[in-house]
Amino acid sequence: MGKRRKILSVVGTRPNFMKVAPIVSALQRREEDFEHVLVHTGQHYDAAMSEIFFNELGVGEPDHRLDVGSGTHARQTAMVMERLEPVLLAEHPDVVLVPGDVNSTLAAALVAVKLGLPVAHIEAGLRSFDRTMPEEVNRVVTDAISEVLFIHSPEAHEHLLAEGRSAELIHYVGNTMIDTLVVMRERIDALDAPARHGLPAGEYLIVTLHRPALVDGPLLRVAADALRAIARRMPVVFPVHPRTRARLLCEDATLADAPGLMMLEPVGYVEFLSLLAESAGVLTDSGGIQEETTFLGVPCLTLRENTERPITASMGTNLLLGLAPERIHDAPELLEEVRARKHRIPPLWDGEAAERIVDVLAGHPHAEESAAAIGV
Repeated sequence: MGKRRKILSVVGTRPNFMKVAPIVSALQRREEDFEHVLVHTGQHYDAAMSEIFFNELGVGEPDHRLDVGSGTHARQTAMVMERLEPVLLAEHPDVVLVPGDVNSTLAAALVAVKLGLPVAHIEAGLRSFDRTMPEEVNRVVTDAISEVLFIHSPEAHEHLLAEGRSAELIHYVGNTMIDTLVVMRERIDALDAPARHGLPAGEYLIVTLHRPALVDGPLLRVAADALRAIARRMPVVFPVHPRTRARLLCEDATLADAPGLMMLEPVGYVEFLSLLAESAGVLTDSGGIQEETTFLGVPCLTLRENTERPITASMGTNLLLGLAPERIHDAPELLEEVRARKHRIPPLWDGEAAERIVDVLAGHPHAEESAAAIGV
């Protein structure tokens, strides 16, 4: 038997956990070939925002915790780099696996590449073409220094080629967030979260808001007023990110008492997806939710000027509203507009992305067959 390859994954935020969990499971199923090490940077440090994911997704406790917490972009990135370097020196993995586009992603990639360790980027090639978004900078830099680029949509392939990355480095494997959803679907459906919260299935709106462009300035007041108004027309469920809650209640302390509006503490993955699957639709500024709603066929109204996931708009159920919270007033009509469209699930969003990723990591050429079959 040959030497086992050591794969070290770095996670730090809720979406990271969902992207990595199915890969951890796939690596564990091939323990004769792989050893896996999990590092949690602590970028999301609230227990409800992170620890519950280790329990719900079956990832298990991290092998290393960096306990970075919140801070400015520079401070957070620097702290991850400083605390991760000795871990990488001690573990000396064959591949450092980084998901997504958060500060932990960029920091881990930079440390690894400076130590001469190969970096594999999950969800490579996504572009909003808006460099004012910190995530866009993180994506571009991480892709520029990664040796393995795992993509889940055709336009990502085009972006990476346009930026000079070699086609041999790009692997169209599918969407590991959808892998997690597929694996957890039975538990999601069995929970029946709407009934637990006294919500009429198919009639309520879910809201998630957290991006600085919307939360850190005057648009938040507009959003709060619109949410108060729309809650008089349909029930609104708002699991509130801790940072958003602090700013929102400073802006409008009475919003929590608005009739028809249910403001919740952050909920776990299974409960949130159970609420999402039975909703009339979602209002969000998140990236990952655009994908989950596309897979589930749930209308998604996105309060952003752009999206790094255009496939969710061209093939899926996503409608970009722009950075215009006043459009929340039209949510019922907009949801009907989206619901009337034809949509389909993007190629390779089939629950098997993690297996294809592990095939690539193992050097199996057949990992590319599915992508070749759809012309990428």
